[in-house]
Amino acid sequence: MSHVTEIIESFLKEKNNFDSAAFVACFADDAVVHDEGQELLGPAAIKRWIEASNAKYQDTIAAERIVEADNETILTALVTGIFEGSPVFLNFHFVIRKGKISRLRIEPTNK
Repeated sequence: MSHVTEIIESFLKEKNNFDSAAFVACFADDAVVHDEGQELLGPAAIKRWIEASNAKYQDTIAAERIVEADNETILTALVTGIFEGSPVFLNFHFVIRKGKISRLRIEPTNK
């Protein structure tokens, strides 16, 4: 199993377990997350974001497919939670560096 696969599996597991500390541990210290028009930089901001998201949406992520493209890994996943339109397919664009997530961009998919 590659480091990319391992870290994305950890990301999914910790997200679905609502374990914000373990979730944040998947990210590099200088990681950047782009989601819903926000840019979050570093572990403290990412932890606040995921805790707020977990509380508001109570969402879980089910992986549908994963592809390598250019310098990123794109996970297409079904996200189910307490929000209008649930469930919805989203693309998670990961840049992995040294076994950690250094960049994550979440956006709707055309699926």
